[in-house]
Amino acid sequence: MTALPAAPGPGPAPGPAPAYRSLRRLHRPALLVWAAFVLLVTGWLLWLHLSEVPAERACRTFFHYAPMTSGSLPGCDYSAFTDANNVLNFLGEALTYSCVAVAAWAGGALIGRELESGTARLAWTQSVSPARWLAGKLVAAALPLAAGGGLLALVFGWVWSSDQEQLVSNWTYDRVFVPRGPLLPALLLLGLAVGALAGIALRRTLPALGAAAAVTLVTRLYLREAWLPLHGPLHGFWAVHLSATAMVLALTAAATVGAFFLLRRRAG
Repeated sequence: MTALPAAPGPGPAPGPAPAYRSLRRLHRPALLVWAAFVLLVTGWLLWLHLSEVPAERACRTFFHYAPMTSGSLPGCDYSAFTDANNVLNFLGEALTYSCVAVAAWAGGALIGRELESGTARLAWTQSVSPARWLAGKLVAAALPLAAGGGLLALVFGWVWSSDQEQLVSNWTYDRVFVPRGPLLPALLLLGLAVGALAGIALRRTLPALGAAAAVTLVTRLYLREAWLPLHGPLHGFWAVHLSATAMVLALTAAATVGAFFLLRRRAG
């Protein structure tokens, strides 16, 4: 008597690699926008260091030694939109508050939309636990955010340190203090965690987007007041910067734990 073939059992749960590829396809537009932003800001910073700052330095040297010479050197007529210090200040401000945009995206598109549409619950019924679903989303988003933020911090810090004599911004200003080191990627990860928590709490796209952006903006403004006192007992940029980074990472961990805890209660 021929034995019947055994019924196939349930396949293994999808591993992290397939889950990451699926998430990458789903949020490819956001990934492309982030990559374009990183490349644009990096290219702009390199242009400042390699072209604009040397040109302005040459102009100042020329007029210092020949103040009565009529006319000007080619390239010395720059506007407020091409002045190296103005451009660096603008880029520094944009990087400083980029965490707000990350929080809005995470709360609305990454988490809130999937909970509102029911896509998340469908995934939970297909051998993917809610905790694993959230972990996959956070890891897949955190990797490019941390990598891009780290690259921007390295380039910004290098340009500012190399051209300090041409730039008037003090390192205690947020537009220099934040994007010059690991505090920048830490703030991006904080925006991701706050967005995830808002998305799970509200489970609707637009409310989660708005709440995540507002909470991150208020937190970002409060942090400025929180790390100002560090300038007293601590001396030097890196001592203050690393202390502020630790503060932000602690908030990120708290928001992440809160997101997992709330998801467990909502999905249970």
